[in-house]
Amino acid sequence: MYTNGRKLFPIKVRKRRDPVSLTDLVVILINIMYQHPNTSYAIHSTHTDSLCPTALVMEVLKTLCERTECAVECIYQTPVIETLLAPILALLKGKPAKLNSPESSLTHIADTLARITTTQRGLALFLYERKLVCAEGEGISAAHVIVQFTQRLLAKELPASTELENSPAVKGAFIFVCHQMYNTCEGLQVLRPYSLHECIAKAWRKTSSLSERVPTPVPGAVTSSSSQDLQNAVAWEEVLLDNLLNFAATPKGLLLLQQTGAIHECVTYMFSRFTKKLQVSRCEKFGYGVMVTQVAATAPGIVALHSSGFIQAIVVELWSTLECGREDIRVVHPKSTPMDPIDRSCLKSFVTLVNLLSSPHAVWELLGHQALPNKIEYNLREMPTSIIDVMDRLIVISSDAKIHSLFNYEQSHTFGLRLLSVMCCSLDSLLLLESQYKLSDILLQSQKDNAIDSPSGDGEYIIDGLTVERNHLLVRMSVTGGPSERTLPPRALDKGSDPYPWPMFSSYPVPNCYVLDVTKASRSKQDSEISALLASSKDTERDENWMENCRRHFCKAMTSKSTILTGNVLADLVERAVLHLSSSPANCFFPPAEYKVVDHYVKTRSLTSVEQLGINISLRYGLFLKLLREDSEQDLCLLIKHSQEFLSQQRVTLQSELCYLRGGYPGHDWFASTVFLLMGGDVGRSLSLLLRFSRLLPSAFLWPPRVYSSVHIPVEMAQSGIPLLYSCTAHYVEMLLKAEVPLVFSAFRMSGFTPSQMCIQWLSQCFWNYLDWPEICQYLATCIILGPDYQVYMCIAVLKHLQQDILQHTQTQDLQVFLKEEPIRGFRVSDYLEYMESLEHSYRGMVLADMRSILQKNT
Repeated sequence: MYTNGRKLFPIKVRKRRDPVSLTDLVVILINIMYQHPNTSYAIHSTHTDSLCPTALVMEVLKTLCERTECAVECIYQTPVIETLLAPILALLKGKPAKLNSPESSLTHIADTLARITTTQRGLALFLYERKLVCAEGEGISAAHVIVQFTQRLLAKELPASTELENSPAVKGAFIFVCHQMYNTCEGLQVLRPYSLHECIAKAWRKTSSLSERVPTPVPGAVTSSSSQDLQNAVAWEEVLLDNLLNFAATPKGLLLLQQTGAIHECVTYMFSRFTKKLQVSRCEKFGYGVMVTQVAATAPGIVALHSSGFIQAIVVELWSTLECGREDIRVVHPKSTPMDPIDRSCLKSFVTLVNLLSSPHAVWELLGHQALPNKIEYNLREMPTSIIDVMDRLIVISSDAKIHSLFNYEQSHTFGLRLLSVMCCSLDSLLLLESQYKLSDILLQSQKDNAIDSPSGDGEYIIDGLTVERNHLLVRMSVTGGPSERTLPPRALDKGSDPYPWPMFSSYPVPNCYVLDVTKASRSKQDSEISALLASSKDTERDENWMENCRRHFCKAMTSKSTILTGNVLADLVERAVLHLSSSPANCFFPPAEYKVVDHYVKTRSLTSVEQLGINISLRYGLFLKLLREDSEQDLCLLIKHSQEFLSQQRVTLQSELCYLRGGYPGHDWFASTVFLLMGGDVGRSLSLLLRFSRLLPSAFLWPPRVYSSVHIPVEMAQSGIPLLYSCTAHYVEMLLKAEVPLVFSAFRMSGFTPSQMCIQWLSQCFWNYLDWPEICQYLATCIILGPDYQVYMCIAVLKHLQQDILQHTQTQDLQVFLKEEPIRGFRVSDYLEYMESLEHSYRGMVLADMRSILQKNT
């Protein structure tokens, strides 16, 4: 265990020619465990059980595995791993294992292997080290051996040892070793070809049907055998559900879990453990926070959480803390007046709700097409049990009845407004809530009600906590822009004679001080190498070297003088790059779609209220940036309608319980709006670019509506309701983040939040409200010109840039709120391009290959 103790080795022993090394000793101990008979005295006697050789060896191995330094010297050695895997390899080859008690020994082997996989060093050893196991002349990693053995156990294909196939203890122990690997992104990457999720799901379905067939015990009847069978079947079913559930620890794993059809049962099982405050597993220090957040990021996940009762339990717990308090304490110790906007006692509930409602998919499933109750009277004993109740009672307080139904009106409504503020940071969530509940009108009316008519005719406002919150929220909801394009009023008062110098308002437009002035983006072609490249040849689609030159000039310009890559130059460059790529069959990933532009037919299409609101936001942003004219609305509406018509011709009709998959794409097409602004409001140029771009692989990742229910993706993926941005891009963000910026990855885990949720929000709305317009354009140009895998590297670069802020807000327990509400200050794509190129050099082979393969139907 200790450094000085290990220095005693190697030790010379009588009657042995070679000295005994530390590794030799561990191998000898393991062999003692293999040969020790599992006799009755060792099992039933409590005195001798702790002193039997097997128990002593397991205690030593457990201690060594838990200490990183001695694990490296004692356990992570080739002879030790070979000794642990030797019985498994023998059984795989159809030979009997040299074990005195196979069931007991294999369970102990699996327990030791599982402990090794809990550390990053041990996991890497199993996944990538091929010198440990030599099979048929070539080396394979330990992970491959373990997963093959587990598959054979579940399928009952081990001819040399049929008793092991019927041992739930052995099967469960080896599934758990695999579980420790596939609940990490890198482990899932290695194990995915084995389709272990299908093997476990098949075993679960079989066990589930067996447990249903066992008769229920009747009092007085002799049914001990049946009762025991039922208990065993239920216990084994829970083991399988637990291991299936842990696929949800990663974005791609959650997609695999959803495809097994067992997501509802797994989430219900998770809820039963969550209510008992149990850990994820014996090797996991954290609870279910991260997994709940991961599941809640998708439509099927949030539906499963809702049907399990999880969301109801969270809402009831929130209401009990916020409105009720503990009655036994209130009498002897009155509750103190909260000093923070959200009291410490409610912080946990607030963070949980933020995690649950971070994704627009979750908001859509829980609130889509649901009207508020808006009752005439509310019973004080009536507890909210759903998110629609939270909206009705805490957020949209539009009547005296709602005010009087709250014991702590100001505190509770502040809680609701803070929650709404975080939800509205997702533009798609904002559009849904605004279209359904007319939030802006309600907030403006509340501000008007808080105004005092003065003799001068200027309304003065009563400055209180709620008025300040509403002012901040109204600006956040109605002004679009990055860190240097808009100013959000603070929520705190200043000291001095003027505590709140920011202007309040009760009608639009928003006061000018919240909108920062920007210089008009240049539409002229500056003198540069890029301009020379664009002017060199109009027949670029036939020039095979043009794209390589384009990439080289683009990278050079980005790293040396990125300020020239704005306005017309960048628009022309993106347009020419898309033209060149789409003209080459080798670069076209999707088949060319026939689309005849018929303006008069398309104009008759109607837009939903969500789409119209999205267009209004885009127009305001374009006018603010001085990119559009006042009469651009009709052109943008026409582009959105053409885009919808074009994409709808390539969609399959799906029958699903998910709101997300019913009708058209839920949300606004932010990519199409970004292209429209980039092209200066030219609808013909924008549509032409979108049609050509739709043939390219980057369109699947930069343009979410492109692959929504698309005929071009596998049916099981289209039916899953899990977007490609989540199951592919976000998955690789988490994998690379763990390797490249481990402190940030750990901070997310400690916060119970996931990088995937944040990245989905950034990417699905093209970084609107998070980056300034020039950076948004350069992000799109980078992913189009250099490749769609740069989307992953971009997210890693942003998170690396935010590292200090992320670590600080992890300490203050508001990481989720910070990342959602704050823009990405000081980030420039050009500053991180070299870093992104280094990531491309290391990971492109894996990331881009998977982006291509995941969309092919034959995979």
